[in-house]
Amino acid sequence: MPEPERPEAPGGYDPVGPRPGEAMSPTGQGGAMDLALQEAESVEGVAVAKESGPAGTAGAPGPREKARSLWSDAWHQLRRNPVFIVSALIILFLVVISLWPQLIASGDPLQCDLSKSQQGSAPGHPFGYDTQGCDVYTRTVYGARASITVGICATVGAALLGSVLGGLAGFFGGWGDSLLSRVADIFFGIPVVLGGLVFLSVVTGTTVWPVVGFIVLLGWPQLARIARGSVITAKQNDYVQAARALGAGNARMLLRHVAPNAVAPVIVVATIALGTYISLEATLSFLGVGLRPPTVSWGIDISNAATQIRNAPHMLLWPAGALSVTVLAFIMLGDAVRDALDPKLR
Repeated sequence: MPEPERPEAPGGYDPVGPRPGEAMSPTGQGGAMDLALQEAESVEGVAVAKESGPAGTAGAPGPREKARSLWSDAWHQLRRNPVFIVSALIILFLVVISLWPQLIASGDPLQCDLSKSQQGSAPGHPFGYDTQGCDVYTRTVYGARASITVGICATVGAALLGSVLGGLAGFFGGWGDSLLSRVADIFFGIPVVLGGLVFLSVVTGTTVWPVVGFIVLLGWPQLARIARGSVITAKQNDYVQAARALGAGNARMLLRHVAPNAVAPVIVVATIALGTYISLEATLSFLGVGLRPPTVSWGIDISNAATQIRNAPHMLLWPAGALSVTVLAFIMLGDAVRDALDPKLR
């Protein structure tokens, strides 16, 4: 008489054990153990799927994770770049002492004592004295104010003027673009140092503004070319053409779509140029046509110490070292910003 068939559990597993004549399961424990193992593997698979993302690939962003924009992604890269961190800390320290030099220097940079002329380090005066008997440490600290002011103001002025003129010329084109290109070529042909000697020898003053005006006058063509090329590239993108097809005006397209995507190269070049402008101010002051006494400047101190380098090398060492560190910090910052904003360099 045939044996009655038993109903199978869901999934084809026997909760009691194998039928007569059937082989044992690979685990050797029967169908109940196999069912438990299958359930455990299914739970583990669900957990792995949740961690790996909806597509089942490890490392894929989850449904709630949003893609970072260009600026947030650049900041994410900069925070992990040691070059950016070191240069930013140096620049922050220089900006603080240029605003409040009395935090680390309690003396007066214009108070001198001829009896201490060219003397070396002394208690309370670690950098020694210059030819006039002024404290080199105090003058080095106060000299950061003029250099940082010239660098920042000249960079902001050149960036604004160059970005506006270059952006408009690149966006609209036509005769305005051709005129800007020819004017920029004329300014590129002027030697910087020679132009400074001619311009600043006519425009006299003891403040930083003549030097700032000269640097802006010769610095804007470079940034204008960068802005022009970046705008020409950005306006050919599909989203700009779509905005134009939807009836967006020139002002809206330029401010909302083109400018935010074309400003990154200008920021990179301006950041690197800031250090160059600081060194240019020191060069012009060294030649006697930049900043003039009683303004305290690293270039003026280097000029005064150049003739006494054999007798008192400390007069040249400290202001020249401060100038070199400042210029290097801004160049390093510009390189870090360039690497963060350019995906091809990552």
